[in-house]
Amino acid sequence: MKPFRFGVVAGFAPHFAAWTAQARQAEDLGFDTFLATDPVGTADPFVLLGAAAAVTRRLKLGTFVLADPFRDPRALGWQAQTLHQLSRGRFELGLGVGRPGAEEQAKQLGREFPSPGERVTRMAETIAHLKRTADRPPLVVAGGGPKMLALAAQEADTVTFTWAPKTTEAEAESIVDRFRTLAGSRLPDIELGLNLMAVGDRPSPGIARWAGVDVPELAAGGAVTVLPEDLNRATERLLRWRERWGISYVTINSGYAEPFAAIAAKVRTAGG
Repeated sequence: MKPFRFGVVAGFAPHFAAWTAQARQAEDLGFDTFLATDPVGTADPFVLLGAAAAVTRRLKLGTFVLADPFRDPRALGWQAQTLHQLSRGRFELGLGVGRPGAEEQAKQLGREFPSPGERVTRMAETIAHLKRTADRPPLVVAGGGPKMLALAAQEADTVTFTWAPKTTEAEAESIVDRFRTLAGSRLPDIELGLNLMAVGDRPSPGIARWAGVDVPELAAGGAVTVLPEDLNRATERLLRWRERWGISYVTINSGYAEPFAAIAAKVRTAGG
């Protein structure tokens, strides 16, 4: 089993001071990674991650995840290599095919937004270009569908499973098992991860607007996207998921950074 890593995903940056304060807090709380959405509000994640790198020392920095259709592969490779080198290897490049609303963002950037199948093909081409770079950052691929899982199994250093908010453990296990089969002999070399939405069962208007379902309903339904607030129960769940599925990299919405930091510390104490 791989050792646990824990990270926070930040999607709000009204100005540099607020953004860099989030990065410093993540490092102070003991997190391993600080990740930027794409975009962060309306801001470019590479600009913000450069600022985060300047105010932290050991914290890994990454994108969660870049929408591949937004960017030209060569320009992306240049940006990623620059941040990787100037942060002294602290950057991890997360790639995906786009979240809800990505089509409108692509139009604003003057980019075409291809069909789902074409997006996977283009992303494979982007990864092939990135892998020709001698000194490249680790590659994190987010996926849940068959084509993205197959691509991640072939190319990723880390895969982050993306599943619907209401996904149960039984449904998640089916997705993880499918990936493990696809990865075959590469499986021991791939870090498996998941992104949580919340800790506890209190309502969250922001999550309800984005997901179409609020946290109390997710918690009551046993969704894998929500952890219990109780430290012992949360720790047992994460240890069980690592034992059962091999998932060792866990990230969460930055709004839950403090309660999740306590859970992460408990997991490490328990043998993580």
